[in-house]
Amino acid sequence: MRSLFNGSPRQRETRLLAGCAVLLLPWIVVLAATLPAHIVARNWSMAWSGFDVLLAIMLGTTAWLRRSGDPRVGAFAGASAAMLLVDAWFDTSTSATGADALMAWGSAVFVELPLAFVCARIALRRQR
Repeated sequence: MRSLFNGSPRQRETRLLAGCAVLLLPWIVVLAATLPAHIVARNWSMAWSGFDVLLAIMLGTTAWLRRSGDPRVGAFAGASAAMLLVDAWFDTSTSATGADALMAWGSAVFVELPLAFVCARIALRRQR
């Protein structure tokens, strides 16, 4: 068995990432089996508004870098795409029923996911 520390930096990073992915699997099972279905969270509004502030900064920075032709746009676009996917996931999975769920799904389908696609496309094109 190869050591995590042998090989090129790329090989070591690849083994580290793959190992972490595998180690997350039993943890996911534990979380799914033990976390409560309902919980009251402190600072809920600060967490969500703070996330949206960071998302706005990322999208604005991506737009600015894209407009100026900066090569860092790919990294920011990729990170923005990931944040948009996370936003859609948590909005839809934590929304209440009724109008809240309809709003969460509407913003996911018509705003967050299409915008994530645009950002991912920018990131992938920049990578080439």
